[in-house]
Amino acid sequence: MTEKQFTIVRELDAPRETVWRAWTDPAIAAQWWHPHGLVTPRDSVHVDLREGGSYAYTMVEEATGDSWPTGGTYLEVREPERLRFTWGNPGDAEGEAPVLTVELRELEGGRTEMIFHVLGIDEDRASEQSVFQGWTEAFEELDDALVAAR
Repeated sequence: MTEKQFTIVRELDAPRETVWRAWTDPAIAAQWWHPHGLVTPRDSVHVDLREGGSYAYTMVEEATGDSWPTGGTYLEVREPERLRFTWGNPGDAEGEAPVLTVELRELEGGRTEMIFHVLGIDEDRASEQSVFQGWTEAFEELDDALVAAR
């Protein structure tokens, strides 16, 4: 049986250290830790960046005000190249939470290759409400946040 998983690879027009900060600095994370149509209030983002540390944030739908608390535990922190952490509703059992891995590789010209892997959720490109689609939209928001972070 194949485990549920998917990978998204993106080339980003920013140095690896800037992309790392986008994943770990609450002020930058608040700008993009959400798909289109949602926002992440800056005061909802908390990061304890260490193995065993936790992070949390809340996504809010702009149109309705509905909110989704999200968070997890850092399993691996290797600055500036790799983050591995659980992800989901903070009330979920840790053993059930998907595990996300972010690998950052330096490219020529001050660019970064980001390899984003999700273990525990199937790739579903057909549904507009899928986790795959949500992260794809969040990475479009990341592109804008990286421009602002320079």
